[in-house]
Amino acid sequence: MYRIPRVELSAALLLTLLASRSALAQTTASQSITLPELSVEGSAAPVVTTSPTPGEKSGSVTVPSVAQQRAAVNSTVGSVAFVDAKDFQDRYTNALRDVLKDVPGVYVQERYGQELRLSIRGSGIARGFHLRGIEVLQDGIPFNLADGSGDFYQIDPLALRSAEVYKGGNALTFGATTLGGAVNFVTPTAYTALAPNILRIDGGSFGTIRENFQFSRISGPVDFMVNGTFTNSDGFRFHEAQRTQDFNANIGYQLAPGVETRFYLGGYLTDQKLPGSITLGQALNTPRIANPTAIAGNQSRHVETERVANRTSFLLDVGKLDIDTWAIHKNLYHPIFQVIDQDGWTYGISPHWAGSFDVGGFRNDTILGLRAFAGQNSAQQFINIRGQRGTPTLNSLQSASNYEAYGENRFWFLPDVALMTGAKLFSSNRTYSNKGGLPASPAVQYGNITYEGVNPKIGLLWQPLPDIQVFGDITRSRDVPDFGDLVQQNLISATFVPLAAQRAWTYEAGTRGHIDRLTWDVTVYRADLHDELINFSTNPGLGIPAATFNAPHTIHQGVEAAVSLDLVRDLTGIGDTLAVTQIWTHNDFHFVRDPVYGNNRIAGIPPDVLRTVLSYRHPSGFYFAPSVDWVPQGAFADHANTLQAPGYALFNIQTGIDFANGVSLFVDARNLTNEHYISDIAVVNNAQTAPGGAAALAAFYPGNGRSVFAGVRASF
Repeated sequence: MYRIPRVELSAALLLTLLASRSALAQTTASQSITLPELSVEGSAAPVVTTSPTPGEKSGSVTVPSVAQQRAAVNSTVGSVAFVDAKDFQDRYTNALRDVLKDVPGVYVQERYGQELRLSIRGSGIARGFHLRGIEVLQDGIPFNLADGSGDFYQIDPLALRSAEVYKGGNALTFGATTLGGAVNFVTPTAYTALAPNILRIDGGSFGTIRENFQFSRISGPVDFMVNGTFTNSDGFRFHEAQRTQDFNANIGYQLAPGVETRFYLGGYLTDQKLPGSITLGQALNTPRIANPTAIAGNQSRHVETERVANRTSFLLDVGKLDIDTWAIHKNLYHPIFQVIDQDGWTYGISPHWAGSFDVGGFRNDTILGLRAFAGQNSAQQFINIRGQRGTPTLNSLQSASNYEAYGENRFWFLPDVALMTGAKLFSSNRTYSNKGGLPASPAVQYGNITYEGVNPKIGLLWQPLPDIQVFGDITRSRDVPDFGDLVQQNLISATFVPLAAQRAWTYEAGTRGHIDRLTWDVTVYRADLHDELINFSTNPGLGIPAATFNAPHTIHQGVEAAVSLDLVRDLTGIGDTLAVTQIWTHNDFHFVRDPVYGNNRIAGIPPDVLRTVLSYRHPSGFYFAPSVDWVPQGAFADHANTLQAPGYALFNIQTGIDFANGVSLFVDARNLTNEHYISDIAVVNNAQTAPGGAAALAAFYPGNGRSVFAGVRASF
């Protein structure tokens, strides 16, 4: 039924190699709750050192230094964000919310365990499971499956060196042109690691314990890094226990001056019990209970994923060429309303060139790329008998292929003003074959659909000072349905529904910069969507996957703002700092003269999400950071707008000390007032018409109660 991966064996072999290497001392930098620094001067293809020495943190040909990564992100004409791992290493980072919660415009909420809702600009706004409309990459190489679907469990926060957020069409640098854009999670190499050796243990509430190790070495032209994280937790709610084992490694080799190849290896095991959604009254009064159906069916998610990828890079006379190849194997055993049993492969290749050159005496930055990736997934279903396979109900094959060409150009027609133009051409095929022959699915069914198009982009970037930018752009996005949309499930059978691709024009304007004590990042945007892929759960009490339809016309618009100010410097006369950071994400997502929902709000995401952090730092390494997460009004639970979750405010405290010898201690206390609140919702079309009415609607995921986590990290 379920195979244990060979993660432990792989880790043991690599640790044997590591045992002979000597340690190199290095002290990690202290944590800072501030907006990313701007550093945007230079070309699109930064010059990197081909043979850096440990401690210089100068990067290598395949993976630039963290400073160069930040500079590349901030050279984008549009809304982006860069997160340094130093900013979240002293938190209990169980899920991606702990990595991305300080990024304006990114809505990320936990459901249970590592399952969460990740949405940018309303991508997949009403989808109650997994991911849609955002491309997830690790080290610049796609992590999504070939049909565009994706999960979060394989991304280990403790294995990251940075995270790059490209909102909307600004992700064209990777070839992504969905409504939400892309998030690139960058793992460390021996050249960029915070320290050659890192050992960490943390834990706390809900029976949580986690161990992490990381080792990296450089030996002549060879370098390698290996990272492993093992987590066990009972969870806040009953039937929410999780067990994860994550393993990441990379090894680089300098083939010649300016030529380097790097292999990435990953093994990821997730074993998660599912508590299910409950009613609004239950979530606010008895939030720790599980849905009885989830218990009766022993609902859970077992995911085993193996990944191998390669990047080979060439420094050319003009710019740099990267050639990426990858293969991902994923096995899913998922007892919910039925037992979903899937096994599949995704594989691809992508050459990518970036460089700068003069055109008539003017600077010009260009990015060109191709991507070809495909995959097959064997999708079977069975009657769920207390978490075990019963009678088979579906035997199908899902196949996806994608061919893409993209380019972006920034022409500096004035020393401080650039015109940006770009486009992506794509052809994406989705083929579904239901083999039939089963009592619940007797007929053979075949579906085949191809999506094609061109997504253009145009914008202006004005940089009056090295640390200040003003930008505006217009982008076209297309979201191709994945098999979670195309193969719609009910109690009887699965049916292939040939949905249209979601398309939108997005207009945005913003500014980011830094002046003395003030740092800011503010963007306003408006997306005019047609055929938006809208979901609603047909029976959230039974956990049946959502139905999907194309809404004729919708609008997504909002504000993405973050401002940080050093209130007081030298508070006690010895170089300490008191700073405040305010993050605000405003979401106005609504139908436009819809034949069913009129101009109602699209359910699933609250209109405003605010986060305030007051942080004190002392040069000795001590820090203290209370914060408030405030949602003034909760999200609607239905597109008919008849039922709305209440707002809430959470008070948190984070404190710790970083010693000069590389040892760090931290405490992360959350929801100290033990607020009962709604973290996420399985959206329905009309709560009033649900069986038993709105009071019986089991569509709500309660947020975690009061919790305290603590840990120690040694870097040497």
